[in-house]
Amino acid sequence: MRFMFVGDSMTIGRAGDYTWRYRMWQHLGASFGGPYEIVGPRTWLYDTEVDAPRSYAYAAPFPADARRHLAGWGEGWLHMAPVIRETVTDQRPDVLLVSLGLIDLGFYTDSGQTALNVRRFIAESRAANPQVRMVLLPVIPNVRARADAPFAAECDRFNELLAKAVADLDTAASPILLASRPERYDLDTDTYDGTHPSASGEHKLAAAYAQAMHQAWGLGARYEAAA
Repeated sequence: MRFMFVGDSMTIGRAGDYTWRYRMWQHLGASFGGPYEIVGPRTWLYDTEVDAPRSYAYAAPFPADARRHLAGWGEGWLHMAPVIRETVTDQRPDVLLVSLGLIDLGFYTDSGQTALNVRRFIAESRAANPQVRMVLLPVIPNVRARADAPFAAECDRFNELLAKAVADLDTAASPILLASRPERYDLDTDTYDGTHPSASGEHKLAAAYAQAMHQAWGLGARYEAAA
C-alpha cells in the first residue's frame, strides 16, 4: 500500500524538525501488517534561514525513500487542488493523508471557498485514481483562533463544511475519513509557536491519522507514542 502526505507548513516541517511524517513512518514500520511505501514528489524540509524548501536536516535519520511528500510552506487546498491529479497519476498513492486548511483561511480564501477547493481536490484525486482513499484532518487549534474570534468562527465553519463534504462524497470505492482533532492538543506544549507542532504535537497529529485508519479500515494498529 502506498501512502502520500499532503499538507502545509505543519506537514513539510522546518529544518531541525522530526515532522509528524517521521512519526507516522515509525508507526507504520512498527504496526503495518503488509508491504507499504511512502510516495510523493518532494523530500525536503523548509529552511527558514533562506526562506525556501531546501533543507534535509531532519532531527533524526530518515531514509530518503520515506521522506517523500506533497507538502509546502504556505500552501493550502487552493494550491494542492490544481496539482493533485497529476501527482496522483505520477506517484500512484493508495491513501492520501491530508492536513490543509489553516493557511487557506488565514491568507487566501474564506470557509466557503476553501470547502469548494476541498471538493475539487477530491474530484481531481479520483480522476487520477477512482479507488484512492483519503484521510482528512480538520483545522486544529491554533494561536490566531485563540486570539481572533472571527477567525475562530471561520475555522469552525470550515470544519463543518469539511465534515459535510466527507459525508457527501464518501463512497465504497473511494472511501474518505474525517480524522478526529488530536486529543488534548495544548498550544503551549504541543506547538513551538502556537501553530507548528512540537515533538509531542507531531505524535498527536500522527496518532489522529493512525487511529482513523485503524478504526475504520483495520489498517495498522492503535498509535503508541514514544514516552
